[in-house]
Amino acid sequence: MWCQDEAGPYQAIPQPGQSWQPAGKPVCQPHEYIRGGTAKLLTLFRPATGEVRAKGVTNAPNVVLHPWLQTELLHILADLPDTPTEHSELPTPAQWPTWLGHVPHLPLPPLRLILIWDNLAGHVSTSMVTWLFAHGVMPLYTPLSGSWLNMAESVQRILRTRALNGQHPKSAAEIITWLEDTVAGWNAAPTPFVWDGKRRQRRLRAKQRRRLGGSAAILADYQLIPA
Repeated sequence: MWCQDEAGPYQAIPQPGQSWQPAGKPVCQPHEYIRGGTAKLLTLFRPATGEVRAKGVTNAPNVVLHPWLQTELLHILADLPDTPTEHSELPTPAQWPTWLGHVPHLPLPPLRLILIWDNLAGHVSTSMVTWLFAHGVMPLYTPLSGSWLNMAESVQRILRTRALNGQHPKSAAEIITWLEDTVAGWNAAPTPFVWDGKRRQRRLRAKQRRRLGGSAAILADYQLIPA
C-alpha cells in the first residue's frame, strides 16, 4: 500500500518555528514583506516501511502530477515480485472483488498495489483510473472531510517541519531544494507508520500526565487509592 498527496503551497517568506542559533545571537528576520514564490511537494509514502518518494514543484496541476505519479508507480511495480495469474491462488486482500465490491466487468491484470488517494475530480478521471487498473493498481479514495486518513499528510507535516521551521527561504527553488534534501535524509533511516503505534501511545501517556496535574506518577488501570 502507498499513499499519495501534495503538500503546500509553501511561501518563500520567513517561516515560524524554532531554529538552531548561537547563544545570545537569535536569528533576525527582515522587516520587508517580499514574496519569493511558492512551492509544493508531490509525495508518495509507504507506511509499512516509511519510504518516501517525492518531488518539489512550483505548481501541481494534473498535467504535472499524473505523469510523475505514473512514472513512480511503474518503478515501484517493477520492484514487486510477480503475482500468480490464477485468482484462486491469491489471498482475499489481493483480489479485485474485495475492493471493487463486485467481479470486474472487464479482464484486469493481477492486483499488485493499493493507492490511497484524495477524492479530487482529477484523480477520478476516466483516463487516470483506466491507467491504474491496467497496471494492477487499485485507487482507494479518502472520503470528503476525511483526508487525515491519508498517511502521506502525516509524513508531510514532519518533512515540512524539519525543512522549513525557523528558516527564511528566498525563492521557491530554495524551498524545493530543502524539502528534497529533507526527504533524502528521511529515507536514510525511515520510520514505519502504524495505526495506534508508539506515537499515539506517547500522546496518550502525555494526556494522562496532564490530567494528573503534571505528575510523572500514573496509576495503572486508573485505580483509586482510598483516603
